Amino acid sequence: MAIKKALTIAGSDSGGGAGIQADLKTFQEREVFGMSVITALTAQNTQGVHGVFPQTTNCVEAQLQAVLDDLRPEAIKTGMLFSAELIELIASYFHRYELEHVVVDPVMIAKGGSELLQSEAVEALKQKLLPHAYMLTPNVPEASKLLEGAEIRDKKDMKEAAFALRELGPEHIVLKGGHLEGEESTDMWCDGETVKEFRVGRVETTHTHGTGCTFAACLAAELAKGNTTEEAVATAKAYITKAIVHSLNIGTGIGPTDHAAYRLYQD
Repeated sequence: MAIKKALTIAGSDSGGGAGIQADLKTFQEREVFGMSVITALTAQNTQGVHGVFPQTTNCVEAQLQAVLDDLRPEAIKTGMLFSAELIELIASYFHRYELEHVVVDPVMIAKGGSELLQSEAVEALKQKLLPHAYMLTPNVPEASKLLEGAEIRDKKDMKEAAFALRELGPEHIVLKGGHLEGEESTDMWCDGETVKEFRVGRVETTHTHGTGCTFAACLAAELAKGNTTEEAVATAKAYITKAIVHSLNIGTGIGPTDHAAYRLYQD
């Protein structure tokens, strides 16, 4: 059987815990062939982001064309896109190549608080990219920003927000509830008609760098392999939970998760 292919379009994390590096590690663990288009280089470690160096549109376009002309992916995951200019370029390629199974992780703010998406790019994300998205995977703060400041405080608010986000264009929404309080961490999957909750016990750890990237990358990998959307969400939730439980206490700040934990640990 030919191996399935997944493409990540995101920023590079020199610390290895998020971005392109986390995505490719996840693709490898989920047994799909990973490819990448780098939108920005970042200088970062567990202590935070120390510099962001966006790539030119010519650079990003050359990467996109090289990959898509020869190695058409079964699924795509987008992460840090940084600017409206890059978002519009990437969206135009999604349209031109009629790409399916696009998972959009709307990366806006790093764990340490650094801005990873320019404020003027949020509207471009909503107007240009989300209509091409198969799935959108915001956390609560990202969902609130996409919905122009909507308050999301509990599961009722999450459900309303999930339906509202779907009106922006994506076929499926996975709204991640890790930022809310409670003994459980609940994600909500919405397909426009129904909502299903995916709940796990909350893991007490500060080492959660790259969780959003990893979750979305796992979703893309599962979709690339032909799994149903519900199967993909269930696997991604289990995968990231195991990665957090066995997070890596390295560095002096917010450490990364263990991308191999789902394979290595049976607990």
